[in-house]
Amino acid sequence: MSYYKILGLDVEPFSTSPDPGFFFETKEHKAALFRLRVAVDLKRGLSVVLGDVGVGKTTLSRRLAQILGEDPTMILRVVLNPDYLSEHEFLADLVERFNISPDPVAGHQATTLDYMKWIEKFLFEKSITQRQTVVLLIDEAQKLSDPCLEVLRSLLNYETNEYKTLQLILMGQMELLPRIRQIKNLWDRIALKRLLKPLEKDEVKKMIEFRLQHAGYQGHKPLFTEEALDSICDFTQGYPRKIAMICHDALEHLLMHNKESVDLESVRMLAQESW
Repeated sequence: MSYYKILGLDVEPFSTSPDPGFFFETKEHKAALFRLRVAVDLKRGLSVVLGDVGVGKTTLSRRLAQILGEDPTMILRVVLNPDYLSEHEFLADLVERFNISPDPVAGHQATTLDYMKWIEKFLFEKSITQRQTVVLLIDEAQKLSDPCLEVLRSLLNYETNEYKTLQLILMGQMELLPRIRQIKNLWDRIALKRLLKPLEKDEVKKMIEFRLQHAGYQGHKPLFTEEALDSICDFTQGYPRKIAMICHDALEHLLMHNKESVDLESVRMLAQESW
């Protein structure tokens, strides 16, 4: 039997997988979601969300994708690992992802320019003729090469007098910031810049409580003492991935040592053992 079943839980509460069902909306994440949706609805073009490793960018992107995916007017594609060898490979992948039917190319293989023309035609047809919103969400955007960033800059040139035909959302680590700053024509096109920060102390406790409740916990006794929660706040510095990892280890430790709740001593020991 899984450890969470023994504790009266229906599912694993502290998985580090980016399950949007376990997305805890802090004020930072809630504001980011709201502003991203507004930027997409108004067809403003490029939005960039940056943050340190483990701050919750991927989970945020999955939640946003879930929200946008429920809107029948949206054509959404998500790139999870944009580690392309060339701009040609990148464009070929976009053509495939959006199910774009290429025009016949007589006598030669499709060039980068061919791909750009096909994407431009697709964007104008969907955005203007069919009144749909085309959204490209790229996670781990720091992996994009400079030539691929130039491709995105070029795609953002496709616009009407009122709006951009492609809504582009980049989610990445902080190392992306100096690179996009150097591409002036890309930096100037960013309609929304958002920096995700770690959780505040009260939000750490609320996140742990939210995940336990969402996993089905209905016990009358708290699984974590107040002192343990304070220690988790201090150790993790508010990073959601760290919170999930130490809480998972703490619940396993709880069962292994036949304790009723995770206490301060347990958290301190686990913190010392972590790498």
